[in-house]
Amino acid sequence: MRIPFLKPLVLSALAISLAGCSSTAPTIVSTPIENIDEIPLKVSDLTDVQLQGWGGADLVNDTIPGMSVQKAYDEIIKDQKGQKVIVAVIDSGVDIDHEDLKSVVWVNRKEIPNNGIDDDNNGYVDDIHGWNFLGDAVKENMEYTRIYKRLRSKYEGRSASSLSQPEREEFILYQEAKAEYEKEYRETVQTRDQYIQIKQQLVAAHAAVSSQLGKEDYTKKELSAMTATTDQMRQYKMMLSQIQNNVNENIPEALKELDEAIEYYEDRLASHFNLDLDGRAIVGDDPYNINDTDYGNNNVKGPSADKDDIKHGTHVAGIIGANRNNNIGIQGVANNVEIMAIRAVPDGDEYDKDIALAIRYAVDNGATVINTSFGKYFSPNPEWVREAIEYAAKNDVLIVNAAGNDGLNLDETTVYPNDQTHKETREFVNNFLTVGALNFEYGSGLIASFSNYGKTNVDVFAPGTKIWSTTPNNQYEFLQGTSMAAPAVAGVAAMIRSYFPKLTAVQVKQIIMDSGLTTNASVLVGEEQVTRKFSDLSTSGKMVNLYNALILADKVSKNR
Repeated sequence: MRIPFLKPLVLSALAISLAGCSSTAPTIVSTPIENIDEIPLKVSDLTDVQLQGWGGADLVNDTIPGMSVQKAYDEIIKDQKGQKVIVAVIDSGVDIDHEDLKSVVWVNRKEIPNNGIDDDNNGYVDDIHGWNFLGDAVKENMEYTRIYKRLRSKYEGRSASSLSQPEREEFILYQEAKAEYEKEYRETVQTRDQYIQIKQQLVAAHAAVSSQLGKEDYTKKELSAMTATTDQMRQYKMMLSQIQNNVNENIPEALKELDEAIEYYEDRLASHFNLDLDGRAIVGDDPYNINDTDYGNNNVKGPSADKDDIKHGTHVAGIIGANRNNNIGIQGVANNVEIMAIRAVPDGDEYDKDIALAIRYAVDNGATVINTSFGKYFSPNPEWVREAIEYAAKNDVLIVNAAGNDGLNLDETTVYPNDQTHKETREFVNNFLTVGALNFEYGSGLIASFSNYGKTNVDVFAPGTKIWSTTPNNQYEFLQGTSMAAPAVAGVAAMIRSYFPKLTAVQVKQIIMDSGLTTNASVLVGEEQVTRKFSDLSTSGKMVNLYNALILADKVSKNR
């Protein structure tokens, strides 16, 4: 959003009793996944059931490159009870009333609900389930838009030679932001206009063919059998056949999808690139003053009645910990989590201040895993976020971060947040795990085409294409992105921290990286779909696997 054969994972069979859990836990004999090179390619399409649960599938049994989640529960976890783990979801907000999430939502028991008093003296009034750093704000600019409009009056028409030395670095930032703004604005307008033109042609073609066939929901077979007696009708038939073969067989549904795409680009023009929009005004703080912290509210569901703007965060939360035992909806990766909802990511780019304070809030209120499924390529105050990440490291908190969805090599392009400074490749912390996205296709298409990658700046890969999870108002949908891959790994991290609570965040990160499945084969990456060795696309060169991670966690725990 692709490895014919995977090389075996070399781990000896272990007879394990999960260290760190209840003393009544039984001894379980578990054999690590191995001989992966002998697994054939899956040639048939996934069924609807397989597609909805592919992220938890087992490569050996299913020939689907999931994380062996169900295998881990069936053969290792069984009825054992680990410790509760708080996972903070820093995102757009979470529908904490969702039928499959409400039982796993974190509750701040030090706070008396809705009494208007900061009972626990943590600086946040009535923060029962987390905190909303955005207040009632929803729509926002991209960061480069904000930089461009903030510095435009100062630098428009000026040259570098006219500037003092201290101004030149800011001037370069202004030029880069302006160039990015103009490029993205132009491409968005062009794409929207192309879709509008396609829609006009498709509407005309569909109307003509529907009239001849006497129905609107005609099939491929019916369209193919239709006789086209004019050049115009032959063109219509050809166009509709292409849509049916490549987009959606149901043309009315394809038109609806086209409308949604047009609306998406129009919304971007109205918000992301709107130089007149001040999305932050409603919040009432100074987003460029890290000491201005008295803002936001406790409404982690956000201000929108339809809850559409919290779809992303709700989907992420479900991947991590949707209730596995209620026979409703889906099963999250982790069975022993509490989801702390922190709303800090608007429809547009997040502010550095919000992210820095959100990380600190999560750490101070007991989260041991933080999921950060967001990112941007411009950051005016990266030091605030960097200091917050260091604060998490000092407090033994693991941050699981999405790599991004632009098909870029992050060893060549800087994305924020990250665990490196702008001028150094050395990581400044070792509690930050960056995740790229896998596709469900076991073969050369294993890597999601949209996923960022990088031997130095991406750590692992996990399922991220067409992931079925919770969405607001008790709904479920397929979404995709590294935003979906990161919470899958956050769920794995939570499982390790639950059943092996003595392991540190650094150890959990290393276990996840070391225990994955790897391959020497080549895959396609990026928008141009170039061929690269899978092992060169991340630091570990591996795909996350819960089953093997638990076995290795047991081994490391015993060797402490």
